[in-house]
Amino acid sequence: MSYSPGRSFALGAYLTGSATNGDAWRALGEDVDADISFERYRSYVDLLEQGRFDSIFLYDNVLPIPDPSAIADTPALARWDTFTLLSALAVTSRHIGLIGTASTTFNEPYNVARRVASLDRLSNGRAGWNVVTATGGGENFNLPRHVDHQERYERAHEFVDVVTGLWKSVQPDAILRDKESGRWLDPAKVHPLNHKGHFYSVAGPLNAPPPVQSRPVLAQAGASGAGKELAARIGEVIYTAEYDPAAGRDYRADVLDRARRYGRTEAHLRILPGLAPFVGRTEDEARGKFETYLSYLNAGEVLRSFSAYASLGIDLSQWPDGQPIRLKDVEETNSHKSRQSLIVDWIRREAPTTKDVLRTFTKGGHRILVGTPQSIVDDMEGWYRTGASDGFNIMFTSAPDGIRDFVTLVVPELQKRGLLRREYAGRTLRENLGLPRL
Repeated sequence: MSYSPGRSFALGAYLTGSATNGDAWRALGEDVDADISFERYRSYVDLLEQGRFDSIFLYDNVLPIPDPSAIADTPALARWDTFTLLSALAVTSRHIGLIGTASTTFNEPYNVARRVASLDRLSNGRAGWNVVTATGGGENFNLPRHVDHQERYERAHEFVDVVTGLWKSVQPDAILRDKESGRWLDPAKVHPLNHKGHFYSVAGPLNAPPPVQSRPVLAQAGASGAGKELAARIGEVIYTAEYDPAAGRDYRADVLDRARRYGRTEAHLRILPGLAPFVGRTEDEARGKFETYLSYLNAGEVLRSFSAYASLGIDLSQWPDGQPIRLKDVEETNSHKSRQSLIVDWIRREAPTTKDVLRTFTKGGHRILVGTPQSIVDDMEGWYRTGASDGFNIMFTSAPDGIRDFVTLVVPELQKRGLLRREYAGRTLRENLGLPRL
């Protein structure tokens, strides 16, 4: 499937609430205080807006840490609350979309609807919600164990229905503020939701200003069968981890086929694989940056985390150096089903060594790409033109240098080839992504 002409190329930026990625914090020049210094994020977003990025996506989790010594060497503990940080960025930025993560397992629909609607108003129409069912963390929310995968997705569908219903419960022109008549609102334009479902009972209406956008943008990252069904039904920005363009095309075709059953087309979706680039003006410079990055990695910690994230059933940090990795039967996980499948398939096909793992993937299983601006854009354009993606979610491996390298080196090449805009298309995230107004 080739990509339809006239569609916008989407570019997202991925950061966590502590900004750094794994052991990159040890490198010279790397910021190590972004978890306590808002000015760091403010400067990152300034750079991203210069690069005409559509959005910044803040990943989050609420996982328990029973053994703090396990995270002694990595910045996993201290991080900003997603929507608190995005609210501050809403008033210090002008164009970039602000996509925050909130779980449908550990929140209530009313709270999320109010939080995201408020961010959309505060940012003048640039809010997005990354809908996740949570990959763990029930122990921090009065639950004895992680909620079953199927139940999480059943809850998610109803949760999103309630949230989007609440966003429509007050019409944009319902608030009159008419001092002369004494009427604050038109009650005919306020619609209590009165939702009573399997998981939620919510009366409404929403006690928040109506969103500036017709609806804040919905993002989603699941790629299991249930995840793709949720993405097809509600997702507008869809984050994936495909490492091969053929797999990317298969994934995109599958999601679009499912989406059509809900009356949706490719105009409603932007599928963005994660990509961790190391860019240099020459191949040698790019390779040098990558080797420097590798020199700071705690290989054992990265491999342990990678193994646990993909639920491989073995600890790759204990695998003999130089020996091809062989997997026996891998028990299906209850959390990262899609990521597990991608990684297991890759290991079984490639029979890599642990060194190959470290040179191919980030700790979270996203693809690493090393090269010049021209070779990196060749790769990105190939995915885009052949229908393997609608753009990319850039996983910066360092800040601020990695962000600055991409903006100053890769962005001009993307613009030169007509892939990336030179000016923002509109004032809202929905307009800049070219998504229809709903």
